[in-house]
Amino acid sequence: MDRHTPEQRRKNMQAVKNKDSKIEVILRKELWNRGLRYRKNSSKVFGKPDIVFIGKKVAVFCDSEFWHGYDWEHKKEEIKSRRDFWIPKIERNMQRDIEVTEKLTADGWTVFRFWGRDIKKNPGKCADMIEKAVKGKMPMYKSIDLFAGIGGIRLGFDRAFGKNIETVFVSEWDENAQKTYKANFTDDFEIAGDITKIEEKDIPSFDICLAGFPCQAFSLAGQRKGFEDNYKGLCRGTLFMDVARICEHHKPKVIFCENVKGLVIHDKGRTFKVITKTFQDLGYTVYSQVLNSKNFGVPQNRERIYLVAFRNDIAPDNFMFPVTTDDTRRINDIIEEEAVPAKYYLSETYLQTLKNHKARHAAKGNGFGYEIRAWDDIAGAIVCGGMGRERNLVIDERQKDLTPTTHIKGEINKEGVRKMTPREWARLQGFPDSFKLPLADVHLYKQFGNSVTVNVIEAIAEKIKEVLDNA
Repeated sequence: MDRHTPEQRRKNMQAVKNKDSKIEVILRKELWNRGLRYRKNSSKVFGKPDIVFIGKKVAVFCDSEFWHGYDWEHKKEEIKSRRDFWIPKIERNMQRDIEVTEKLTADGWTVFRFWGRDIKKNPGKCADMIEKAVKGKMPMYKSIDLFAGIGGIRLGFDRAFGKNIETVFVSEWDENAQKTYKANFTDDFEIAGDITKIEEKDIPSFDICLAGFPCQAFSLAGQRKGFEDNYKGLCRGTLFMDVARICEHHKPKVIFCENVKGLVIHDKGRTFKVITKTFQDLGYTVYSQVLNSKNFGVPQNRERIYLVAFRNDIAPDNFMFPVTTDDTRRINDIIEEEAVPAKYYLSETYLQTLKNHKARHAAKGNGFGYEIRAWDDIAGAIVCGGMGRERNLVIDERQKDLTPTTHIKGEINKEGVRKMTPREWARLQGFPDSFKLPLADVHLYKQFGNSVTVNVIEAIAEKIKEVLDNA
């Protein structure tokens, strides 16, 4: 019986010639579900592997049994028609497979060849082998943390990169922020202070620059002092200049920046244009996106601009920022489990002052003033200063002992109105409960108000890692 009829040979040929054969799709899906990102049918790699991890030099071929000679010594005897055509053709394929594998291996690649039957039978086992090879070749990336604050950006990247990232330099001038940073990160170097006084050559080499530079640094740019259209002229006297000069010297693979949403329209958009052009002139491809924290697993309405600049030689054709990961969280998800101390409850005098202030603005048609947030609602953006707390008040009647423990005017209010605790603010920013809070509340409110939402940083960092791992 001829097991290879013309119709069967036609189907076999069609299955092999299609880029997305059934066996390839099965294996790709298994790898994708494991968080492994690959390129398919890459013409840049010798032999054009079906699946390739370029940064790890791992190549995968999904071989159909007929075309690549499975159990060839027995199967070739089953070919009854046109043996003089099919046998040499398949043997040429087999020889080419050997040559491709040898060439890639000699060039330092790890090569996998799976039979279609094995992929169909146990795709998980095939994926296990690939995953082990890929993760075994994961590179170690070095990062620096500029304007580090309490380490929110670093924490997001640490989560995304795991053991494959190492912080080699940290700069933060605020001494209180340094204390919180040191309580939560263990480094074998001291935190540097004023970055403007540090020579770029004294900073260790690095692959990733993390920079949440202050937006206030651009106040001079808004005065149009006649700066030239480049960072050495236009940004003179700003802290952004230090990011530029450091990255110009070290040429990292990627630069990541976070700032207030208003940066995009600051000085009629001129400031943001300068930032983008500066990185482009330094040899980077720049991507930016405004994202809202409420879409990333925290109940906080907080819009920020995120900028990712890839060095041109590794820049992707397009970079997709993450979309919503979790928009279901509400304030009751971050509320303290136990009744909070009385010190967080507003005095009657203070609460009445807030009510009067809001009433005056309401009479003028303004919506300014304090806000009491429902537990099934989301918080407004937390910021340093009293406004950040006053616009995120909650009603919590669990505390029965309302004896004042701090010096306040009047008694504690009977309505159960309180401000959120620093721990609740930490949760609004995506910091884990294991994150230590070593300072007094007044410092912690400022630090979390000035910090970043870790969940958003992590989601972007995962996308950045995909690019770097396949660069």
